[in-house]
Amino acid sequence: MASPAPRYIPNDGVIDTAQAALGDMIVDTLDHVGELTLTIARERLVEAMTLLRDTPGLDYQQLMEIAGVDYPERADRFDVCYHLLSLTRNHRLRVRVMTDDVKPVPSVTDIWPVAGWLEREVYDMYGVLFDGNPDLRRILTDYGFRGHPQRKDFPLTGYVELRYSEAAKRVVYEPVKLAQDFRTFDFTSPWEGADYVLPGDEKAEAK
Repeated sequence: MASPAPRYIPNDGVIDTAQAALGDMIVDTLDHVGELTLTIARERLVEAMTLLRDTPGLDYQQLMEIAGVDYPERADRFDVCYHLLSLTRNHRLRVRVMTDDVKPVPSVTDIWPVAGWLEREVYDMYGVLFDGNPDLRRILTDYGFRGHPQRKDFPLTGYVELRYSEAAKRVVYEPVKLAQDFRTFDFTSPWEGADYVLPGDEKAEAK
């Protein structure tokens, strides 16, 4: 039975062509489970991306996505991953650079204008800075949001919560307050302390 996954041309020769074009801009290469990844020196990203777009035999004309990954145990804790598509060769490539929350990544908005929004998403979620992005503002969280929610050390509850205050007649930000203490549920009748019997409680008593 045919696979439902889209079919792309093989990876044969792509790494060799990229290494010939990019030279020492490439820090590492990986061919794993049919996916190619090039790790590029961060400060030379724009030069490398231009060559990946314009070099015959590579021709990665389209930027499909930019994604962040957090490895808090590393000095350069963030991976910024660019997913490229060659329309003429029907092939995909992942380009990766590494950084922290201080060293900026060069913006690729002059190559692909769509990167403006995608870089803003990575900045909002991870706090990665992009040098040259003309409008590096939050895009997914609200204006008063604190922190970057996709970092692995970000608390699940967040730092603040917002609600509409009838007294102030506006939306206000407050420190997170849990509605109740954490409790131990017995999963049969979670309403501990109720003075009535819920259907099904008799099964627990029968045991």
